[in-house]
Amino acid sequence: MLRMVGLLTVLAIVAAGCGGGSGGGGGASGDVDLSDADFTVGSKDFTEQLILGQITLQALENAGANVEDQIGLAGTDATRQALISGDIDMYWEYTGTIWISHLKHTKPIPDSVKQYEAAAKEDLKENKLKLLERAPFNNTYALAIRKEAYDKVGVEKLSDLKALAKDNPDEATVCVESEFNSRDDGLPGLEKTYGFKFPKDNVSLFDTGVVYQRTDKGDPCNFGEVFTTDGRISALGLKLIEDDKSFFPIYNPALEVRKETYDEYGKQLDEIFTPIAKKLDTKTMTEMNAQVDVEGALPEDVAEDWLSKNGFVE
Repeated sequence: MLRMVGLLTVLAIVAAGCGGGSGGGGGASGDVDLSDADFTVGSKDFTEQLILGQITLQALENAGANVEDQIGLAGTDATRQALISGDIDMYWEYTGTIWISHLKHTKPIPDSVKQYEAAAKEDLKENKLKLLERAPFNNTYALAIRKEAYDKVGVEKLSDLKALAKDNPDEATVCVESEFNSRDDGLPGLEKTYGFKFPKDNVSLFDTGVVYQRTDKGDPCNFGEVFTTDGRISALGLKLIEDDKSFFPIYNPALEVRKETYDEYGKQLDEIFTPIAKKLDTKTMTEMNAQVDVEGALPEDVAEDWLSKNGFVE
């Protein structure tokens, strides 16, 4: 299953030419021997997760592992259940999602390190799931609006939505995914925190990509649910509405691994994925997302290019 076998010689030359370093304190995954390992890598089904899944799969294959591809498996709940049941061995999960959605806490921890540490400790204890090093980027939720509507409706921060819903309800329209529509860290929690409700008929459910398109067109919604590392925000000229009560949790991603998998291969997994995680900052992830969603590149190609340029594969 080593998709990159044919490129190893070329990539080795490239990596040697640039020193083979990751810039994050670690070397190429090929320096780690996982030739006796079999893993199943999963991910959720949106662009960022597809890229993170491919980064994981390709780094493991480069270390000699045999990897089954379950990337793009499903939404959050189904992917999480696949990890718990052992259908997959690992996928990248977000600290805020673990804390709020999976561990059922109602209040996020505003400090990113403390949020990571608390989520990691409790998920290991309660569910035997091990969080590896977190990445620094924060892919939190936000509401966005096209510039024309931003100038028209006068909503600069989320607390302004209360007055809009009361005084001009026809303009209080929002496009969201079904998952965001039901999550405590999504629309229900947002409405509760800010003390208002979008009129029931003004909430439209779409798939992720359609939410961006419809928000950009203003049909049928002025506001749309977005992910803050999504390259389509800047490409479409959308404006983010300020979360002035800091409702949305911190969503730093980390590769989450079944404890039994980590017990056997933890040293090698840490050696591969700690430097990878440290290099995934907001600028990097946003640019990779844009390559797929705006420029039309394939997630596997974007992942391969990034791993090679940073010396993580050889």
